[in-house]
Amino acid sequence: MLTIARRCPIDPNAQKILAIALYAAILLAIGYFASKKMHDIKDYFAGGKNMGFLAVAFSARATGESAWLLLGLTGMGFALGVQAFWVVLGELVGVAGAWLFMARRFKRLTDQYDSITVPDYLESRLRDNSHALRMVAACALLVFVPIYAGSQVFASGGAFNNFLGWNHYWGAAFGFAIVLIYITQGGFTAVVWSDVFQGSLMFLGLVALPIVGLMEMGGVTNIIDTLKSIDPHLLALHGPGEATDGIVTPGTGGWTTLSIYHVIGLSVIGIGFWGSPQIFVRYISMKSEKSILPGTITAVIWTLLADSGAVLVGIIGRALMNDQIALPDKESVLPLMSDAYLLPFISGLYIAMVLSAIMSTIDSLLVLASSAAVRDYWQRTRHPDMDNARLMNMSRLLTLILALIAFMVGIGLLMHNKDKPIFWVILFGWSGIAATFCPTMILSLYWPKFTARGAIAAMIAGMLSVPFFSFLAGRILESLGQEDYASYLSKLDVILPSFIIGFTVAIVVSLLDKKGQAKLTGVKEDLNFAKTGKS
Repeated sequence: MLTIARRCPIDPNAQKILAIALYAAILLAIGYFASKKMHDIKDYFAGGKNMGFLAVAFSARATGESAWLLLGLTGMGFALGVQAFWVVLGELVGVAGAWLFMARRFKRLTDQYDSITVPDYLESRLRDNSHALRMVAACALLVFVPIYAGSQVFASGGAFNNFLGWNHYWGAAFGFAIVLIYITQGGFTAVVWSDVFQGSLMFLGLVALPIVGLMEMGGVTNIIDTLKSIDPHLLALHGPGEATDGIVTPGTGGWTTLSIYHVIGLSVIGIGFWGSPQIFVRYISMKSEKSILPGTITAVIWTLLADSGAVLVGIIGRALMNDQIALPDKESVLPLMSDAYLLPFISGLYIAMVLSAIMSTIDSLLVLASSAAVRDYWQRTRHPDMDNARLMNMSRLLTLILALIAFMVGIGLLMHNKDKPIFWVILFGWSGIAATFCPTMILSLYWPKFTARGAIAAMIAGMLSVPFFSFLAGRILESLGQEDYASYLSKLDVILPSFIIGFTVAIVVSLLDKKGQAKLTGVKEDLNFAKTGKS
C-alpha cells in the first residue's frame, strides 16, 4: 500500500482543519455578497428569477444529492458492487426526465402565473381560491423538511467522526453553524451561489478519487481479480451474495425474486426528481426557458460522472480496503481512502466535499420551508398587504427557527440511530417529499382534469404512505405470517409504493370531483401554452 510522505511541517490534522476553514470562509463570503442582492421577497425565495443555466443546473444537482451521494452511495458501491449502478441509472432517468419533460412546461406556467413558490403555482394552476391546497402543501413541507434536513445534520456528525475522529455531536454542530450563518443572510441567492461552488467540489472529488484508487491497485485487472476473490457476484448486476460480518455464504447470489425487488427499489430512487419542490424552485429561478437545454446537458453530465464516481469509489475501495472496513462501517470508505492515499490538505478538501453535499441540501430545504410558512401561509392567507421589509425579517427569523428544529431532529437521530446507514436515513426524508409532491406535479403539467381536491388527497395519501410503508407494512405482513412478502417490501423500499398510491388517489378523486372540474376554466389553454409556448 502506497503511503504518501507527509513532509509538510504542519500537523496532518491541522492541514485538514485548514482546508475546512478555507471552505467555510468561502461560504461565509458567498452569504455576505448574496445578502447585498436581497431587495424583496422574490429575491429571497427565487433569486429574482434571474439565474443562469449553469447556476441552476449545479444548484439542482447539489441540492438533489446530499450526503447520501458521498457517504451513502459510496458505501453502497462497497457493499453491493456493480449492483449499485442501478441507482445511477435511476438518477439519470429521474434527472433527465425532470429537465426534458417537466422543466420547460413548469417554467412557462410559473412565469405566466408569476409564481415564486411551488404552492403558488399549484394554487394558480388548479384554480384553488380556498387556500386549502396551499395549506396542505405548506404543512407537508414543514413536516418533512426538518426530517430531511435533520438527516443531513445526522450525516455531518458522522462525517466529522469518520474524517477527524471528532465527537458526532460537535461535528454536527460545527457543520450546522456554517450553513446557518450564510443562509439567513443571503437567502436563495446565497444557496444557489454556494451550490455552484459546492457542486463543483463534489464533482471533482468524485471523479478524481476513483482514478487515485485505480492507480494504487495497478489497473482494472487487479481490481477485478481482487473482487472475484471476495465475492464474484460483486461484479454482477444482481448484486453480491448474502454476507455476515463481511464473510459471504457460499452458493448465495444470482437473480432471485428478492434481488429483482432490490434492483427495482434502487432504480426508482430517481422518482423524487419529478416534482420535489426543492428541485423545482430552481426552474422558477431561471432567467428564461432558453436555459433549459444547456441546463439539461450540464445536469445529465454531472449526474453520470459524479454518481458513477461515487459507486466506483466504493467498488475500488472494497478491493483496496476490504480487510480494513467491516460491512457495517461501509460508509466510511471515502474518508478512509482519502486519508490513506492523499495529502492531508487534500483529504481535508474531501471533508469539505462531504460538507458541501450536506449543506447544499440543508440550505435549500430551509429556504423552501421558510417560503412555505412565510409566503404560502402568512402572506398569502393572513397578511397579503405586508411590506417587503417585514416579510424579509420574518423570513430570516423563521429560517433560523426551522434550522434549530432541524438541528434538534438531527441530534435525535444521532442519539437513537448513530449506527444506522446514512443512505437509508436520508432516503426516508427524500421519499416523504417526493411521494407528497411528485404525483401532483406530474399531473398538474399534463392532465387538464386534475383538480385541487385531487391534489390535496394525493399529497395527504403520499405523505401518510411513507411512514406506513417504512414502519408498519412490514410488521403487519410478518404478523400475518408473510415474511417473504415483508422481505420483498423491505427491498423495494417506500418511494415506489407511496408514489403509486398518491398517483392513483389523485386520479380517482379528480374524476369524482365534478365541482372541482367545473372550476378549471382556461386550464386546457394553459397546458397548451405550457406544451407549445404559444397562447
